[in-house]
Amino acid sequence: MRISKLIRAIVLFMTLVTQAQTFNKSGTFEAGEKTFLLNGKPFLVRAGELHFPRIPREYWEHRIQMCKAMGMNTICIYLFWNFHEQQPDQFDFTGQKDVAEFVRLVQKNGMYCIVRPGPYACAEWDMGGLPWWLLKKNDLQVRTANDSYFMERSAKYLKEVGKQLAPYQIQNGGNIIMVQVENEYGVFGNDVNYMSKVRDAVRSSGFDTVQLFRCDWSSNFFKYDVEGVYTALNFGAGSNIEKQFEKYQEIYPKAPLMCSEYWTGWFDYWGRAHETRSISSFIGSLKDMLDRNISFSLYMAHGGTSFGQWGGANAPPFGSMVASYDYNAPINEAGQPTDKFYAVRDLMKNYLNPGETIPEPPANYPVIAIPKITFNKSASLFENLPKASNAIDIKPMEFFDQGWGRILYRTKLPESKSAFKLKITDLHDWALIYVNGKLVGNLDRRKDENTIEMPAVKKGDVLDILVEANGRVNYGKTIIDRKGITERVEILAGTVTANLKNWEVFNFPVDHDFQKKMKFKKEKINGPGWYHATFNLNVVGDSYIDMSTWGKGMVWINGYNIGRYWKIGPQQTLFMPGCWLKKGKNEVIILDLEVPKESQISGVTIPVLDKIVIDESLLHRKKGETLDLSAEIPSNEGALSSGQGWKEVIFEKELQGQYFCFEALDSQNLKDQSSSIAELELIGTDGVSINRSKWKIVYADSEEVSVGNYSAEKIFDQQESTFWSTAWTVSKTPHPHHVVVNMEDNVKIKGFRYLPRTDKSTNGNVKSYRFYIKPDLFVIKK
Repeated sequence: MRISKLIRAIVLFMTLVTQAQTFNKSGTFEAGEKTFLLNGKPFLVRAGELHFPRIPREYWEHRIQMCKAMGMNTICIYLFWNFHEQQPDQFDFTGQKDVAEFVRLVQKNGMYCIVRPGPYACAEWDMGGLPWWLLKKNDLQVRTANDSYFMERSAKYLKEVGKQLAPYQIQNGGNIIMVQVENEYGVFGNDVNYMSKVRDAVRSSGFDTVQLFRCDWSSNFFKYDVEGVYTALNFGAGSNIEKQFEKYQEIYPKAPLMCSEYWTGWFDYWGRAHETRSISSFIGSLKDMLDRNISFSLYMAHGGTSFGQWGGANAPPFGSMVASYDYNAPINEAGQPTDKFYAVRDLMKNYLNPGETIPEPPANYPVIAIPKITFNKSASLFENLPKASNAIDIKPMEFFDQGWGRILYRTKLPESKSAFKLKITDLHDWALIYVNGKLVGNLDRRKDENTIEMPAVKKGDVLDILVEANGRVNYGKTIIDRKGITERVEILAGTVTANLKNWEVFNFPVDHDFQKKMKFKKEKINGPGWYHATFNLNVVGDSYIDMSTWGKGMVWINGYNIGRYWKIGPQQTLFMPGCWLKKGKNEVIILDLEVPKESQISGVTIPVLDKIVIDESLLHRKKGETLDLSAEIPSNEGALSSGQGWKEVIFEKELQGQYFCFEALDSQNLKDQSSSIAELELIGTDGVSINRSKWKIVYADSEEVSVGNYSAEKIFDQQESTFWSTAWTVSKTPHPHHVVVNMEDNVKIKGFRYLPRTDKSTNGNVKSYRFYIKPDLFVIKK
């Protein structure tokens, strides 16, 4: 047995030496005619995406080796600008941020690397990777050449990336074979000038020889083109591969085919059901690509964790991401293989090159249970206020030089002898409201809440508004997402409106040094505050911290911020890497904005990612409500064609209104009583899609939210792989099905576009429909 292990070790060592010698020689990689060429020979890219900021540095090599054991030959990585430049001109590529070391580890393990430096990334990361301090510029524009400040800062950041990684281009003897220009720009815009300038900035940063590429969707890649930049497509598990590349092959008949993001799963929002994608749909489309010799990158091969404040958000509607980025990926959050992993590994064995083998997976890291830890020290937030700043007018946290965390706004109220309303414009993202230290209630941006009923007050009573930032929007036109209170706070008393002034502002950042300065006492608190405890371990290992008895907040263990938690789920545990624990004494600090049911935690061996507290207020049909269209005349009606892809309907005349209703009368499969819509766009009179950033669902007769996230706002979330579906598990309702939207503005339209679900299932695909539009709201009976 010892001799066998020794032989295996020698073989592995010699293989790595040979690979290192190969990489040390300059090489070539390019998009040739219908194939990629590596050193002049056809090469199929089999990539797995890993995000080094979402993986403890100590585990980097393990995750790389896991990807190789799944049959991958390449690792794809994002860089997040805001991770490396948290303050202007303070660049950091050391320690956990040492991307060059990560690339070297990829090379050490005989794999190639694809680099995606941004400046915009998305990736469900805070502001899509853009740094928060850009928002201190009042008239900021992003992802456009029209803002010279944005372009200058982007170019400066890319130069720093080039200093780190340009030496590792394959032409220099490294393993970097491709570098991406921006990311999925077709969803955001079609400005060739902007994309050309980003391309030039990437080139001038030192990536002057490597193959450049861009990625977009099959529905928008053709909206622009960038000279000298190869185009790849992104799509998800269960996609019809032939359909995805149909238009692409018409425009680029000689280009090699590549899916640069093949979505293995999906991400989770707080307060929404846990997302999964079946092995069968995922493997089916992957096999189809392999049979067609199509290169791919698994997004994600291993998602990891959005530690600390780094989880982002999407809008519309606003929804913030949980800390876990498990993504239902083949390699789970703790780096362990799943059934999906073995399905990929077994499939890949049938598509290897002559003489190629797949290594065995590395050993899993140990997972441990941590006995119950009880907190007997706490510190009230209101008794530990930092030094205040003063402002006549209220401002978002960025203008107080705060990037993330919580912010407290305080002012004195004028007298009101009767109850009144307090209106916040705009709240980003969740707030507790107090008068003289007594809690009045809370407001939640996810629910479009901005007004709260207030009691009568005396002149000089103290108003406190404690706001928590839940992650900046990382996608679409609403990406400029300042936190705290962005404009004003008003008193609404009858016909009188008063704008409150003269604020004291208290900042609560997320760094550990700030939290540990609190004055902890052995006493209970009945409001927002910190909790402190120590615990001892005889052995260390990965664990999942059970937060199910706590409210809403953040956790630091041994100085590491392991992320946000929120009782609404679906995530109820936080991943705790064993490499950040210590034998002997360990320290834990929790900031909870509510009052925990039990001030204790434990470490469990199995994560809880799917326990949701369903909030009926987020449903778009209240109990007893019914849409009444009996007095309405359809603006348009007809039938949609079957099959995948966008369906366009042009009306006989222009229509106008603020509210519209889409009524699904039946499905393509007449026996199917469900309805589904992936995306719905209205076509303006100029032929351009109407801006959907202000849209709100007023009514949806049915939504499936118990076994998945298929709520009605999916019809305008700009994510083509997600969709609204009527319920199929409980409370099933027959046709017709309705969804009513308030567009906030009165618009003129000449038609609409409907996208059926993009996986291979046809359940719910609409056939016959009626479309209504009017300036006022439809009748909803209660």
